[in-house]
Amino acid sequence: MNAGIAITAVAVVSLATAIIGFYGLRISRTTGDFYVASRTVRPWWNASAIGGEYLSAASFLGVAGLILLSGTDALWFPVGYTAGYLMLLLFVAAPLRRSGAYTIPDFTESRLASQTVRRVTSLVVVMVGWLYIVPQLHGAALTIHIATGLPSWVGSVAVVVVVCLTVVAGGMRSITFVQAFQYWLKLTALAVPILFIIFVLAGHGTEPQSPPAVNPTGLAPAGLYQNVSLLVALLFGTLGLPHVLVRFYTNPDGHSARRTTLIVLGLLSVFYLFPTAYGLVARMFAPDLARSGQPDAMVLRLPGQLVGGMPGDLLTALVVAGAFAAFLSTTSGLVVSLAGVISQDVLGGSVRGFRLAAVVSAVVPLGFAFMTGSLALAGSVGLVFAFTASTVCPVLLLGIWWRGLTDAGAIAGMVTGGVLCGGAMIVGALPASGPTPAWLAQPAAWSVPAAFAVMVIVSRATQHRIPGTMPRIMTRLHTPERPLATER
Repeated sequence: MNAGIAITAVAVVSLATAIIGFYGLRISRTTGDFYVASRTVRPWWNASAIGGEYLSAASFLGVAGLILLSGTDALWFPVGYTAGYLMLLLFVAAPLRRSGAYTIPDFTESRLASQTVRRVTSLVVVMVGWLYIVPQLHGAALTIHIATGLPSWVGSVAVVVVVCLTVVAGGMRSITFVQAFQYWLKLTALAVPILFIIFVLAGHGTEPQSPPAVNPTGLAPAGLYQNVSLLVALLFGTLGLPHVLVRFYTNPDGHSARRTTLIVLGLLSVFYLFPTAYGLVARMFAPDLARSGQPDAMVLRLPGQLVGGMPGDLLTALVVAGAFAAFLSTTSGLVVSLAGVISQDVLGGSVRGFRLAAVVSAVVPLGFAFMTGSLALAGSVGLVFAFTASTVCPVLLLGIWWRGLTDAGAIAGMVTGGVLCGGAMIVGALPASGPTPAWLAQPAAWSVPAAFAVMVIVSRATQHRIPGTMPRIMTRLHTPERPLATER
């Protein structure tokens, strides 16, 4: 495609993001503004912002690439990503908002009255965030290189610079405006090109081709274990993502948190129609893209291959703009959540500490991105979901719904889940002579139950450590709030 048009598209998205972010500086003055937007974000704004930060590189590029390669087996990804929000609606959204906490470590410390639990939770949250940022930077590197021919590192550095400027400028309130804008940009950037492509194909009477016979993972075709394990990772992993959970602290009340989640379900369902359409159209009309060795780049290449000419270049530029918005929005949400944790635990919780923590939160994963190669985006993000489901999710669910949880049980469960799932991820990434065993490639089916089981067993054995504040905290979590009269 035309490199100049692609560079212009990236520049426009970056400039728009910076302008909206600096607008947030005008109205972000207090600590509450920076951490949770003073808890005044209404459901539609919040839902759009959640869609902006949740729909990452894996959703924008990876899902379509996996559908191109493996067909219906890859549909578990959009199903799991969306269904995870149903779990949030049922079990987490309203109680978490009522907790009054700024961050997940705030919640665990308040619930279990333990500084040690807070420190362990903070460490886990930071690990989850950095693991999740790295695929975004890989996606940006891939997109910039494919679209413009520039060195891959330019994409990663550009994302980090824009995110740091935006987050440092206005914190959570600023990022809310940015991410809401980026959700609708991403939706448009996928919808317009694929609808145009379908119109062109229908007008020319193009005949479908044979789908690609490619195995994307090196494993045997996905069986019952792989599908169940992936679904466990996506459903339970969504409940523990720090950049998603922090959004529920920004709602005015629990009722608004539930409404936000319902709207998000609708927004995600609409969005995932389009990556699915890209994958199916590519399987039928451009199966040669599966043999490129870069299935994640299929969404970027499809308009140019099936439309061509200046219209193809313009459509590709729109896709590039949407992809870059995906990297920016997800990375900024993660940086905000990590900056809140690091600032609260290490830098005193001030606005200045938040800004310094934001820079650290973005620069460290940039170093990891430079040291690692780009894997299949959907698969790598799926492993992050598995790690989150094995660590943060159990302490969150049991902390909200089980009175018997203790600090010792919470720590033992998080450590067990982190070691088991993290160990499987490391071993699965090592060079091997044969295919990676399914139980290592998809560890959630056994690492998540193990974390829950250890958390319950150790808590049962340490019932004397249940904090005296437990009845009061549980009452706060489960007592409905009256909706604000001004809510719309």
